[in-house]
Amino acid sequence: MRFHMRKNKLVILAAGTALLAAFICFPFSGQAAASIEEKPLAGITLSIDRYCESVLENLKEDAEQAKKEAGGEEASDDVAILSNISEKEKQEKKEREERIKLNLKYDKLGIANVDTYLNVRNRGSESAKIIGKMTKNTGCNIISVKKGWAKIESGKVKGYVKAEYLLQGEEAEKKALKVATLKAIVDTETLNVRYLPSIDSPIYDQISEDEYYTVEKEHLTKEFMQTYMAKHCSKKTVNSVDKESMYADLENWAMLSIDNEKVFISKDFVDLQYKLNRAVTVQEEKKKSSSSSSNRAAGIVSYAMQFLGNPYVWGGTSLTNGTDCSGFTMGIYSHFGYYLPRTSAAQAAATRSVSSSEVQVGDLFFYGSGSVSHVALYIGGGQIIHASNARDGIKISSAYYRQPLKIGRVM
Repeated sequence: MRFHMRKNKLVILAAGTALLAAFICFPFSGQAAASIEEKPLAGITLSIDRYCESVLENLKEDAEQAKKEAGGEEASDDVAILSNISEKEKQEKKEREERIKLNLKYDKLGIANVDTYLNVRNRGSESAKIIGKMTKNTGCNIISVKKGWAKIESGKVKGYVKAEYLLQGEEAEKKALKVATLKAIVDTETLNVRYLPSIDSPIYDQISEDEYYTVEKEHLTKEFMQTYMAKHCSKKTVNSVDKESMYADLENWAMLSIDNEKVFISKDFVDLQYKLNRAVTVQEEKKKSSSSSSNRAAGIVSYAMQFLGNPYVWGGTSLTNGTDCSGFTMGIYSHFGYYLPRTSAAQAAATRSVSSSEVQVGDLFFYGSGSVSHVALYIGGGQIIHASNARDGIKISSAYYRQPLKIGRVM
C-alpha cells in the first residue's frame, strides 16, 4: 500500500507538470495573453492543487478501508503519523488545561518528597537555623540548586532545603496533579460559616480573610443535600431553612471541612483555587524568659513539632500513627507529666482561662460552635499546631483562623 501511495503521488505531480507546460507553450490570442499576464496561471495552479488534494484524500480513505479489511494491519505510514500527532496534541492540550486548573504559580516547581516534614534553613547547611518547615507534598518555587541545597520560596518562607528531598521537573508536575486540593480563600474580612447552604441557616462559626480552607464539595445537588441532611442534621437545623429556596440556590454555595466538621459557605466571598500546601514559618517568641515554666513551654512546643505532618485519626491517641485533636494535646502534655482529660471540652474545663493579650507558648486554644469541639497548642508567633482533619493531619495554622471560644493554660 505504501508503494501505491507513492506511485500515485508521482503520477499526480507528473500530470500537473505536463498540464502546466502545455498552457505555457500554447500560443494564445492577444486578449487571452493579456488575461494571463494579469493573473499568471493562478487558476491553473489552484485547479491542480485542488485536484491533488482530492486524490490524496481519496487515497487516505482507501488506506483506512484497506486497514479495516485487513483486520487492523498497518495500511499507511502517513495515516499512522497523522493519528499519532493528533493523540499527542490532545494529550498536550489536556496537560495545559490541568496546569491552568491547578493555578500552580511556580516558575520551577518543587514538591517535598518526605513522610513527615522537611526543614527550611536560613542558609545551605545542616547546622544553619531552621526558619520553616515543609510538610509532605508541600509545593515551592525552586530559585536555584547548588552543592546539594535548593534555595526555595513557599508561602512566606524563603530559605534552603536539601535538594534530594524535593521532586523536580516533570516528576513534580505529575505529583502536583495528584495531590493538589481545592481550597477556598476568604476575600472578605469575616465570613459566616453555616450548618446548611442558606443564609437562614444557623451560623456555625466565622472565618478570617486570606485563610485557606479545604473544599469538600464544590458542586452541591438536591440529591446530595437530601442525603446529607438525613444523616447529619437535626430536625431543628433542617427546619431552620426553606428547603426549596435552598435547593434553588445551591450553585452559589460550597461545602468546607473545618476541623473535621462539614460546613457551608457562600461562593460570593471566596476564591476557589487548586493549591498545594505551603511551607510554614517557625517563629521564635520575641520575649524570652529564663523561668522554668517558659523553658518547659519551649520544650513542649519543640516536642510537638516533631509530629508535624503525622496523620489524623478520629478517636486516636498515637502521636505517630494517628490521633485526633484532643488526643494530640493530651499526648504532648502527658510526655511532660501533665494529665489532661480525653476530650477537647473536658480539657477546656480543666484549664484556667487567659485573655488573648496574655497568651503564652504552650497555652491551649479551644474552638467550636457554641460549645468546644476542637483544641490546638499555641506555639508562638500567632500560630498553633493541631491535629486538624483526615486530609491535612497534624498541621500549623493561624491561631485565629477561626475565633477561639477559650484560651486555656495548663502550667
